Amino acid sequence: MAEQPVEAQREEPAPHRGPEYPIFPTPYPWRPPAPRVVVKADLLPAISVISSVSLLGLGVGWLWSLLAPPQRKVITQDGTAASLTDESYHRFDDLVIFTFLCLAAGLVTGLAVWYLRERRGPVIMAAAVVGSAVGGWLAMLVGKAWAEGRWPVPSSVRTLDVVPSAPVLESPWGIMAWPLMTALAYGILAAMNGMDDLGRRLG
Repeated sequence: MAEQPVEAQREEPAPHRGPEYPIFPTPYPWRPPAPRVVVKADLLPAISVISSVSLLGLGVGWLWSLLAPPQRKVITQDGTAASLTDESYHRFDDLVIFTFLCLAAGLVTGLAVWYLRERRGPVIMAAAVVGSAVGGWLAMLVGKAWAEGRWPVPSSVRTLDVVPSAPVLESPWGIMAWPLMTALAYGILAAMNGMDDLGRRLG
């Protein structure tokens, strides 16, 4: 019997493969349903958010009335009150303190509303912004009223008397710090979330 070449002896048989089936492309590929904005179910919680955030304005106004410095004035010979040296700068201090308090309240509001996981979305965010605007307006009103009660106008004064004047808010633009910070904090958290429904389904 003739011997086979060495190369032929080293060849191994090909492994057995099963039958090959044709692959047909699916005409309608499956895609997960896109999340939609929930409006009706979030209306009642949105009203609760507006009222709750608005009530925080009472605390912000009370805190401002304690922190805002009064402006000392001297009674002139004609009976009018004139500001002492550098005391007029307290008008700016009062506005800055109010703005910082509104920024802090806006940050707390944005974080607190974000943790309402089952209600995350544009409806609750809009409710938080509206409630923040109302809260800032309420804080300005009650803050000025409480400051005037804390630093009342003396009933009788004489010439050269130094009397304190209640803090004032000469610009209403400080109110906008609260809703802007609320929207910024909520928007940053939503951008960092990375989910299409912002994690509502996990609540």
